[in-house]
Amino acid sequence: MSTNSYVVEARDLAKTYTLGKRDIPALRAIDLALPPGEFTVLLGPSGAGKTTTLNLMGCLDRATAGSLPVAGQMITGNGVRTGEARLDALRREHIGFVFADFHLLPTLTATENVQVPLIWSDRIDRQRARDLLCRVGLGHRLTHRPDELSGGEMQRVALARALVNRPSLLLADEPTANLDTRTRDEIFDLLRELSGEGLTVLLATHDHELAERGDTVLRLRGGVIVSD
Repeated sequence: MSTNSYVVEARDLAKTYTLGKRDIPALRAIDLALPPGEFTVLLGPSGAGKTTTLNLMGCLDRATAGSLPVAGQMITGNGVRTGEARLDALRREHIGFVFADFHLLPTLTATENVQVPLIWSDRIDRQRARDLLCRVGLGHRLTHRPDELSGGEMQRVALARALVNRPSLLLADEPTANLDTRTRDEIFDLLRELSGEGLTVLLATHDHELAERGDTVLRLRGGVIVSD
């Protein structure tokens, strides 16, 4: 496989945490390839290694072993260990993140929250933030702060924020876990729509019903991708 064909192509990727004198394996030599526009669901129970996988793909943590190119940049493997400055740039330029807990700044409006990632690029774009909020159905909430929004609306703001830098990879860690069923489906449909436009999406969930709607379902158990 050519790494140019994939946004992410992990091979034999492993992560072990050390707790005192104990080594605790979180991932055990997984292979994972994400082509452009693919909607991949990582399904597994709590503790299966889903968040660890997303943290490695998002360059928020470093693998213990294996190789991992992301957006054409070798992060680890083949003797390469990318520096922190380059990892920061890679996250800023190519990766969007959505979490279950939204992580919005309480004193900022929806528009200002969406613009936060642009601060690090020194290219504030209020109009793009507004356009994205309209895209996710919040054109009427531009000036509202998080405490004036519902859970579903806060997740939509978080999604718009994840898209503001035009990423090629969107990592979503249980993004619908705190939402009701109707809002869950609406957020999922938005992610599917974005994937259809060419965005690579990797969504981690324990929701079996939701998982079956992805293009590809990878089942993670005990830090290993299993076939059943």
